[in-house]
Order: sequence, then structure tokens, then C-alpha cells
Amino acid sequence: MLITAIEPRRRSLCEVYIDGESAGLLDLETLERLHVKMGQELTDDDWSYYCAESDRTRARSYALWLLSRRAMTRRALLDKLRMQYSPEASEAAVARAEELGLIDDADYARRCASDLFRLKNFSVPRVVSELVRRGVDRELARQIAGEAAVEYAPEPQQAVRELLLGKYSRCLADEKGRRRAVAALQRMGYRWDEIRPVLRELTEEAEE
Repeated sequence: MLITAIEPRRRSLCEVYIDGESAGLLDLETLERLHVKMGQELTDDDWSYYCAESDRTRARSYALWLLSRRAMTRRALLDKLRMQYSPEASEAAVARAEELGLIDDADYARRCASDLFRLKNFSVPRVVSELVRRGVDRELARQIAGEAAVEYAPEPQQAVRELLLGKYSRCLADEKGRRRAVAALQRMGYRWDEIRPVLRELTEEAEE
């Protein structure tokens, strides 16, 4: 097997031709690091090794780019990488990000839980569900949500009362509006048995 051409492509990639036919893409960093060049003789094992090395390099670069844009959990980053790279390359990239201190699921969960309580008015179960959806381990999500709730979340019925008197106050005037408010509260994670007594009390007060 003979490398007969190496042609540049976009995003620091090069297309490598072996025996006159395209064999695939390698990144420029891997080409330079492994001294891959035209006229080089290689075996199937050599080419497989070059491809695996390039996959790892590209996965690592992509992981760093993703984390520069926003914080991510380990699972979310791994899932994203596996869409484009091999499982081995993806795991290696995530491990490197962890070594650099760029992934911290507990810190991510704390900041996320704070925002969900303060900005979204979610209930504790809904915060747990949202953290898990974003890649936080369920037990860690429960722990963090419970800790954050002490600081940011009132008791469920108190939270329902504040929302009905504030954001959804205009919905209390008629049955259709009340149903709309209940549906919104349930999407936030509040149970019907937490909503019903507060809604009944406020409705009776409004009628009086």
C-alpha cells in the first residue's frame, strides 16, 4: 500500500489517497505528529492505527469546543461525541476533559437546579427529572435538588399559591382559565393534591 496523494479539505482535515484511491480523512495534527506523507509505504494495520489516532484527536478537539460553549454533564458530552466518533475515542476525549477539570456533574447540577427553582419555579420532582434528562445521575440529582430546595424553593402549596396569585392570577376568573393554570402548574411538577386545596381557597375568596 502506497500513499499517492494527500489533499487538504475543510476544518484542518486532509483526504488521503492510497494506491490512487481515496482511503479517508485524517486531521492535520495527526498527519504531522505521525509523520504521514506522500510516497509512504504502509500496511492495513498502519492505516487502521492512523485512523484511530485521528478519531481520538478530533473527538478531543470537538469535546473542548463543546465545553467552551456551555457546561455539560459527562453523559451529555459522551452522547454528543458518540454521534460522530468511535466509543473509544469518545471515552478518551471525556476522560481528558475530566483531567482538565472541565466536567463537574455536581457543580453543573447545583447551578442548573438553582436556575430551575428561581427562574422556572419548578417543583423538586420536576427539577430532579430535568437534571436527569440533562445527564445527571439520578441519586446525585435528588441530592442536589433537595439541597437547593432548602434555599430556593418554598413548600409546594406555598409555591402554588404564589404562582396563582402572581403569574396566573388572571386565570382565576373563569373555569377555562383555572384549567389552563392547573395544566401549567402540573407541567412544573406540582401534583393535583398540592394544587387543589389552594385553588379551591383562592376561588372561594374571589367569589366572596
